[in-house]
Amino acid sequence: MVTLWIIVAAVMFGLYNILIKLSADDINPILGAVVLQFVAVFLGLGLLLTTQVQSGSLPFWSGRGFLLATLAGVAIGMVEILAFFIYARGVLVAVGNPLIVGGSLIVTTGIGVLLLGESIDLIQGLAISLISGGVVLLAWSAA
Repeated sequence: MVTLWIIVAAVMFGLYNILIKLSADDINPILGAVVLQFVAVFLGLGLLLTTQVQSGSLPFWSGRGFLLATLAGVAIGMVEILAFFIYARGVLVAVGNPLIVGGSLIVTTGIGVLLLGESIDLIQGLAISLISGGVVLLAWSAA
């Protein structure tokens, strides 16, 4: 089931970036991000209410979880606003998205390994190195 969720998440993230690119010339970047976030809020609330009614229980949370989710919301809100600005400036989605996603892979892997104590094996390290090299090459060719 997790594999299916990963595939659906990848497809939705791809569509998210394409739709931001297509709309970037037709909406103020901050307004576009606000509209996007409102839709996400309503979708999330609908899913939360549906699942909680079906389970008959209240959602669980802690102060730490709420704080970290809030900070993640700030981060993704900034990504959304910046994506509208980036694509409205004519950056191709075929270049911008791999740079953003590839750059985020470098950041998350670095934090995961260096700060969270996660480990990666040789094959994973090689794959991440190849992706990082691809990001550098793509950024160099786009500059």
